[in-house]
Amino acid sequence: MSTTADPLAALGALPGVAESVESVRKAVDRVYGHRIMRRRSNAVTSEAALRAARGSAALSGADWALEEVRRRTDFGTDDDARVMGAALRLTAEAGQLLSIWRQSPLRVLARLHLVAAASDESRVGRPRQAGEAVDEPLIELPLPDAREVSGRLDGLADLIIAGSSAPALVTAAVVHGELLALRPFTSHNGLVARAAERIVLIGSGLDPKAICPAEVGHAEQGRAEYLAALEGYVSGTPEGMAAWIAHCGRAVEFGVRESTAVCEALQRGAA
Repeated sequence: MSTTADPLAALGALPGVAESVESVRKAVDRVYGHRIMRRRSNAVTSEAALRAARGSAALSGADWALEEVRRRTDFGTDDDARVMGAALRLTAEAGQLLSIWRQSPLRVLARLHLVAAASDESRVGRPRQAGEAVDEPLIELPLPDAREVSGRLDGLADLIIAGSSAPALVTAAVVHGELLALRPFTSHNGLVARAAERIVLIGSGLDPKAICPAEVGHAEQGRAEYLAALEGYVSGTPEGMAAWIAHCGRAVEFGVRESTAVCEALQRGAA
C-alpha cells in the first residue's frame, strides 16, 4: 500500500481501477433507477440480504441452495448450518453498525466476530493473541503473527477514521482484502471480512439501501478466483492490488444483476 497521505486514493489511481469504479457506479445507478425501487425497495433489500448471506456462507464452505436457506429455521445442527446461521446474523447486524464504523472500526469488527461466533469464549470478539490457532481452512495463505495483526489493524482503523477521497469500491476492497490477509480472529474471518465490505459499500452511499450484494458476486465468480485475486492483494504489487479491486468491482456488478432479477420478478408479481 502507498505511503502517501491518502494511500487509499493512491490505489484508486492504479491502472484499470478507475474503469472498474465507473463500471460499478453505472451498474448501481441502473438498478436504483428500476421502477420497482420506487414502491418496493424494502422487499428488494430483504431479498438481497438473504442472497448475500447465502453467498458469503458458500465461500466459507456452506454452499446451500437459496430455497434451502429460505426454508431452514435451525442453524445449529452441524458445521454447515452454523456457518449459514453466522452469515445470516452478520448480514442482519451490518446495517446496525453503520454509524459506529467511521468512528470506531475496531469496535465494529469485534462486534461482527461476536455475532458470527455466537459464543462467550474468551477468544471471541478480540484479535487473536500469540500462539492462538486460526480456524480458516479455506484460506491457506501465510498467516501473519499477532504483533503484525495488531499493527495492521490499527493502521486500517486509522485510514477509516481519517477518511479518504478514494471511491467506495476501493475502500471496501481494501477493508475486505486486509481482513482476509490478516485473519485477525480465531474463526469466522471470511464471514467478518465480507460483512465489513458490506458495511463500507452501504455506509459510503454507494449502496445505501443494501440492494447490491457483493457477496453474491464473490460466490458466483467461484472460490478459486476469489483466492487467486486475494493472492494479488497479499502480494502488494500494483498489478495485484488492481486485480483484487477489479475482482471486488465485478462482485458488486454480479450483485446488481441479482437484484435486478429480483426487481423484474417483483414487477411481474412472481416474487
